[in-house]
Amino acid sequence: MELWQAVCITDPQAVKPITGKQYKGNSPKPYWLIEQATKTFGPCGIGWGIEVVSERFERFGDTESLHIALVRVWYELDGKRGTIEQMGQTRSSYVSSAGKFIVDEDSPKKSVTDGMVKCLSMLGFAGDIFSGQWDDSKYVEFAENHHSTAAQITAINNATGIDLLKSHFAAAWKMSSDQSRPTLKEAYDRQLSKLQQHQESILQSVVDESKYQ
Repeated sequence: MELWQAVCITDPQAVKPITGKQYKGNSPKPYWLIEQATKTFGPCGIGWGIEVVSERFERFGDTESLHIALVRVWYELDGKRGTIEQMGQTRSSYVSSAGKFIVDEDSPKKSVTDGMVKCLSMLGFAGDIFSGQWDDSKYVEFAENHHSTAAQITAINNATGIDLLKSHFAAAWKMSSDQSRPTLKEAYDRQLSKLQQHQESILQSVVDESKYQ
């Protein structure tokens, strides 16, 4: 559950409405999921990866056809290799509501992406969307605050000087909620201590060098 809880909250900026289906809803942007998997497991092809186990086209009459792919996602976690398999499918040819015959040349790629998203969802990636929490506007607000805070903490942690750190912290503090402020303050104090120690180390080096001049 540690992995699940670390990846289940979706950034609202990475959510898109479902289109071209008979049902409505939301789905995570696939490339954002690839980024999250890379953050979690390492570079694609080394820490995790995608394999197409099999694929085929199914015909339904003269105009309707479906591309189906069996997709496998593998990953490395705590020295162990895991694998998940899921089906992905896309309409590859059909007649539109306007009576136009459509052929989707990208259907194989879309099917593989669909399978990948389903595999990653079984590890918890974008779990809030697939579990239905995204239907609650209050939850979406929580997710937005969560990712905003995460970005602010990253900026604080990456500050290379005390003045820059103070600037990042002041901006984050103004935008933050009461709930996230203790976390921001903790990150600020930790980075400030680190930068002060680094500064003292440099000053000590200067003093030591002056002794031998």
